[in-house]
Amino acid sequence: MRRETLFNTALCLGLVAFPLWAQATDQPFLITLATRAVILALAGVGLNIALGLGGLVSLGHAAFFGIGGYAMGILASHAQNYDPLIEWPLSIEGTTSMPVIWLIALAASALAALAIGALSLRTSGVYFIMITLAFGQMFYYFAISWPAYGGEDGLSIYVRNGFPGLNTLDPLTFYGLSLAMLALGLVVAWQLARSPFGLALNAARQSAMRARTVGLSPYGLRLTAFVISGTLTGLAGALFADLNRFVSPTMFSWQTSGEIVVFVILGGVARLFGPVAGAVLFVTLEHVLGGVSDYWHIYLGALLLGVVLFARGGLIGSICGPAVRHD
Repeated sequence: MRRETLFNTALCLGLVAFPLWAQATDQPFLITLATRAVILALAGVGLNIALGLGGLVSLGHAAFFGIGGYAMGILASHAQNYDPLIEWPLSIEGTTSMPVIWLIALAASALAALAIGALSLRTSGVYFIMITLAFGQMFYYFAISWPAYGGEDGLSIYVRNGFPGLNTLDPLTFYGLSLAMLALGLVVAWQLARSPFGLALNAARQSAMRARTVGLSPYGLRLTAFVISGTLTGLAGALFADLNRFVSPTMFSWQTSGEIVVFVILGGVARLFGPVAGAVLFVTLEHVLGGVSDYWHIYLGALLLGVVLFARGGLIGSICGPAVRHD
């Protein structure tokens, strides 16, 4: 069995065992911490589809993260205030149903990714990076200037949204839901990577000109990957907002986009479990080093610099060796 498979298996077992241990030792805060890591890992898995498979370095994925969060916040706030979301021509109420909120967050994120990707993918290289960053900042400043939903102060949700048959107020139950969504995201990423679409996308990443000569459309392939990527990140945003029961414009900020990129780089670009390992490492460092110094990002920056210079395969690459490619 390959070392990477063993590492991935150990990581999965750890994600299952850790919250059970925290529950047994009566440390619910650690379950919340693990839930945060799992949700951020899902956002990283989404980005890794665009970055790892398509070679698209996006600094605007916080736009989709924030759209998913605000979809949850807007729907839940109207439900808790008994205020119709739309009154004319049809009366549409808010909702606290997680499945409904997730579907709307997925749809809204997909539409935004389609619009942003259709424009951004007409550029490449540093221009693509900057235009995605610009779109993310546009959403950020729009959220700040949106007083109906808290503006700069954000929007608090006083209820935890529900899932049929489950008590979502229980930290372990909500962790289980978040872990299930991460597993679903990993399955999607795995299937994409080994599908004909994934192989064609990989070909377009390596040489767009050669891909065109065999009848492939690099633009269409990259746009499809970008939409799938943004959709998964939007689902992560909805879960993150539900975890905190709060949404704010910071979900759209470039710092959030940068953190999602860091998860992928720390764990390993194009590695299936790279974003998971990166998010777990990031949250662990945040928790441990945050108690040592308010400037713990200095240590994170040093670690990231070391990964970029000496461990191009990230954490998984350092432990498991180079990836086996089937180009």
